[in-house]
Amino acid sequence: MKDQELRFSGSVPVSYDRLMVPLIFRPYAEELARRASEFRPQRILETAAGTGAVTEALHEALPGAEIVATDLNQPMLDVAAERLGSNQVRYVAADAQELPFEDASFDLVVCQFGAMFFPDRVRAHSEARRVLRSGGHYLLAIWDRIESCSLSDIAQQTLVELFPEDPPLFMREGPYCYADPAMIEGDLRAAGFADIRVETVEKRSRSASAHDAASALCYGTPMGVELQDREPGSLERAMEMIERKFRAFEQDGAIDAPMSAHIVTATH
Repeated sequence: MKDQELRFSGSVPVSYDRLMVPLIFRPYAEELARRASEFRPQRILETAAGTGAVTEALHEALPGAEIVATDLNQPMLDVAAERLGSNQVRYVAADAQELPFEDASFDLVVCQFGAMFFPDRVRAHSEARRVLRSGGHYLLAIWDRIESCSLSDIAQQTLVELFPEDPPLFMREGPYCYADPAMIEGDLRAAGFADIRVETVEKRSRSASAHDAASALCYGTPMGVELQDREPGSLERAMEMIERKFRAFEQDGAIDAPMSAHIVTATH
């Protein structure tokens, strides 16, 4: 599998923001912002901020807080900066495993759907703990099993059908590879956290049409990059099959499907 930050490049960041954010990311961004507001943080660090869905939700929920949004991928942050420009928000290209910030400098660290991609998760969690003040919180959203997220599961199954001998496995091995709560808790404890709560939260994945939902997964994620590496026409063929299967979730033309994620709170 190609290096993950290279996969979120080219046309992917813009398509990701336009298609994937409303389909699956915004509901959890709003959930994280609601929970974050209960802690009343004054200084927030966001890791793996992507195109800024959570950044925007945090700013709306906590307009007086200072937010530093980081991501390894500058093109994603460029889209985030276009989404939200504020004197309270700063964007910094940074590796979550080696944060360029002083010890105990934040009240809250937030990470939505990024921990799955960290090559060394314990190190990234340790860095989050290092930059947290005593009593601060580390708030994460991590996808549940792919089977509990119907649209992603269908997309992955379709690719297995299309390429049974060598299927593209970005979905299974990327976003949904860290679904075991015991593994998550074990990594956080190895990073030094002792007060850990993992709660599984179900939301709905909604889109205006089966076409838009299929486009989100095919063009707004590195899954499409994997398909473009195959023979010509692979991406278009997958898109057609996925869109057809998504129609099973249509209600009055729109898509409404279940999805599930773990909301994790670790306290320093």
